[in-house]
Order: sequence, then C-alpha cells, then structure tokens
Amino acid sequence: MRRYVSSSQSPGLVGLDQAELQEAGERTPVPRDAGELVDGLVAFVERRLTGDGRRRSFARYACALESVRQPELREILVPRDNAGRRVVEEFLAARGVTDAGGRTVTLLTCVDGLVFDRLVHGGSVSAGEVERLVAAATR
Repeated sequence: MRRYVSSSQSPGLVGLDQAELQEAGERTPVPRDAGELVDGLVAFVERRLTGDGRRRSFARYACALESVRQPELREILVPRDNAGRRVVEEFLAARGVTDAGGRTVTLLTCVDGLVFDRLVHGGSVSAGEVERLVAAATR
C-alpha cells in the first residue's frame, strides 16, 4: 500500500493526482456555462476510469478502505487546494452560489462517487448524470 503513497523514485498517488488537477485547472478557464463545466468534468471522469487514471483510482479507494485500520493513509483522502478545484469554485461563485467552497467539495465528492461506482460495477459516467449534479450544486 505504501508504494502508492510515495517513494524516493516517484511522487506517489497524492503527488500524481495533485499534478493532474493542477495542470487541468491551469489550462482550463472558468467555464462560461454549465455545459462547459459538465464537459470538463465528464472528460476528467473518463481519465479517472481509463489507463493510469484507472489504476490510481483503484489504489486511492484501496487506501481509503485501508485507512480505517491505518490512519496515516488518511492523508491521501484530504481535499487539497489546486487549480482544478478553484475553477469549479469560481464557476459556482460567479453564479451567486452561497458557500461556493463547500458546494465545490460536495459536487466533486459526488463526481468521485460516480467514478467509484463505475470502477466497481463497470460502465461509464454519462453527461446527464454530471449535468444533474451540476444543477444541484448551482441551486
């Protein structure tokens, strides 16, 4: 399990995830409308369900379960500030959403739940599912 967290040769799971989210946020302007946000989240989910993103997702969820017995692994689960998260928060704030920071955490946690579900049960995440989450976050 430790090999997923970090080693002297690689940044580990947390570092790779943070780098991916930072890069995505830096190259993505704040969406102009909900459709752009949905498209961005659907593309992000696809990366988490395929290739290296899929392997890291499995490792992240395995660490989450193991953290019940090994609390030091909880560090992997701590929400972190990054450019990707800020893009979502800025989108919600621009729409007058109160507690945009809290709603961002809730929205991204729900998206993460869809990733977990598809890893366990198979399939992909539809744009409609993400649209409903974004609509709920902007109410």
